[in-house]
Order: sequence, then C-alpha cells, then structure tokens
Amino acid sequence: MTLKNTIKLGISFYIAGVLLGCSNSKLGEDYLDRQPHLKLEEFFNGDVKAWGIIQDRQGAVLSRFTADIQASWNGNQGLLDEVFVYQESGKRQKRLWKINKISDREYEGEANDILGRASGKRFGNAVYWTYDMNIPFRGSEYKVKFEDWLWSMDEGIVFNRSYIKKFGFKVAEVTIFMQKEKSEVKVQEKQARLRIAR
Repeated sequence: MTLKNTIKLGISFYIAGVLLGCSNSKLGEDYLDRQPHLKLEEFFNGDVKAWGIIQDRQGAVLSRFTADIQASWNGNQGLLDEVFVYQESGKRQKRLWKINKISDREYEGEANDILGRASGKRFGNAVYWTYDMNIPFRGSEYKVKFEDWLWSMDEGIVFNRSYIKKFGFKVAEVTIFMQKEKSEVKVQEKQARLRIAR
C-alpha cells in the first residue's frame, strides 16, 4: 500500500469514527423522554437471567448463550457477577463488573476481561455503554470496541444490543434479552407504587 493510500484510509477511518460518535450522541437524545427510565442501579440489583446470540456482520448466528447475573449495589457502587454458558460449545465464561455511578446520568466501570475503563451515559429509557476488549480469533487476539445500547421495556425487562467494531467498522453484533427474577420484579413494582402514592 502506498503512503497516499495509507493516508486516505486513515482519513476514512477518522471520518467514520467522528460520524459514528455524532450519531450515537444524537440518537441518545431521542430517548430522553421515553419511559420507563433505565437506571442501572435499579435494574441490576438482584438476580437477572439473560439469553443472547452473537452474529457476524452478515447476520449469521455464530453462537447462542445464556447468562446468570447476580447484581448488588452499595450506594453508588455496583457489582455484577455474570456467568455465561455458550450453547454450541458448552464453554463457561465469568465476568465481574465493578460499576460506579458518577452522576445522575453517567457511569463508569471495569471488568476482569475488558481493557481500561468502560463509560456509560443514561438517556431516558436507554443507556449507552462503551469499552474496549481483546477477543480471540483464529489463534490470535484482536482489540475491538464494544458499543452497547440497553433499552428498558418495563420495570423487569431490558434489551441489549452490542455492536463490536474494529477501526470504526462493525464486525459483529450481540443481542441480549434480560429479565429480572420475578421476586425482584415484585419488590421493584411495590417500591414504584409506594413512590407514586407519596
């Protein structure tokens, strides 16, 4: 590749990154008035069950998985203990998230298998969450960027759509359906009714 082509490619990647960043910020603003508002410290507080799929960039399903999440909060600090089981391989994967609520709409976090810190921002019924991770592929590891959108359907159900990107371009997607265990949903609904009654 010539120097000229390398420069052109670099400029293209930069522009793609800027455009993607702008679109995510604008899209988030569209969710500000949507209900119910999604607060990580409320949904991820108790046991959560999840089901998901991983797709390549053409949409073919590469893998299916389930996850059990044990979550708890102490003030502005949360712990999410996640155990994934992949249906095709039977492989188990564990991830422990440590999340800090740093303002009414902003979060940051770290986990055992991500690079550096994750950052998140709440937009009404949605949370935008982004972080970097090394993922294995054909005997090597590649650094990729995860861009997660979480949307609340009601007090007990959240959908998660993750876009896995390299150089600003999507290489795979993850879709997850998450549901709070019924006992946790009942407690949350009771608390919501009490808030309304006041």
